[in-house]
Amino acid sequence: MNIINKAQGCLLGLAVGDALGAPTEGMTPQQIRDKFGRVNDFISDDQKGTDDTEFALFNALLLIDHGLGITSEAIGQAWLEKIYSESSTYKGAGFSEVIALNNLKNGQLPPVSGQHVHSWSDGLAMRVAPFGIVAAGDPHLAGKLTETDGRVSNAGEGIISGQAVAAAISVAMITRNLDDVLDGVFGVIPDDSWTARAIKEGIKIGRDAESLPHALDSLYKALVCEYYFWPDIAPEAVGLAFGIIAATDGEFENAVLAGVNIGRDSDTIAAIVGAILGSLHGIDAIRPDWVQRVNIVNGTCIKEIKNINFLEIAAQLTAII
Repeated sequence: MNIINKAQGCLLGLAVGDALGAPTEGMTPQQIRDKFGRVNDFISDDQKGTDDTEFALFNALLLIDHGLGITSEAIGQAWLEKIYSESSTYKGAGFSEVIALNNLKNGQLPPVSGQHVHSWSDGLAMRVAPFGIVAAGDPHLAGKLTETDGRVSNAGEGIISGQAVAAAISVAMITRNLDDVLDGVFGVIPDDSWTARAIKEGIKIGRDAESLPHALDSLYKALVCEYYFWPDIAPEAVGLAFGIIAATDGEFENAVLAGVNIGRDSDTIAAIVGAILGSLHGIDAIRPDWVQRVNIVNGTCIKEIKNINFLEIAAQLTAII
């Protein structure tokens, strides 16, 4: 089992899912069908990753610099100095990140910086892949590192959902058994949480469905909070991601494209699916042309990570394990 291959699969899987899902973000499945039919590949030549990819890479750099002893205070300071500084024009990300950055700028340190009206967003779940990599085989450590980061921008279900994703990646880094991955999160997150209930329901729907289209329809009806006008609700996105993984039996391309076509916060959903299954199968499961397209980062959201090479960063992360 090649740990570097798995780490590369995790980060590139995240980047591929994020980039593929960007055009369908915020749409319903019907709106996607009306506009695109079914998205099966990149739609445009300039399609790249979003803040999901860039914040994940930013976390990777922080881990390389600070190691497993990283603190919430160090992360908050890095946000101020390298994301929100006058020399680095910040073009915005999700609400939780924007609010947290403003809180940090106003002197509100973690965990206060993450205690706001949008603290349950999936802004943490999108960026935790590096924590799962460095905590390979130790989902509780992955959860602890995720909480350390999450206190900067999230609270409650926002942190719990991030812990579920990081724990799944941690397990996937040391196994090729999908059931181990799907079941491995429940010892890390509270059983009575919204996130745990959404993941359990998503997995059950995915496993029981007669077909993938039937699974996606059932997942959407069961888990999507259509009464809320923003799509970045962490338990919803994570529950959909785990349900899609179960419905596709963990097959990378089918699962990522299902995340793209289910809509809502599709770039984050597809990024979570890609990170987990990229960890499970390794980079060889990802189409080479997709890897080539996303391997070098634009740095549109965070200038600090412009032109970083995923493959090199993945290898450096495994040295921390």
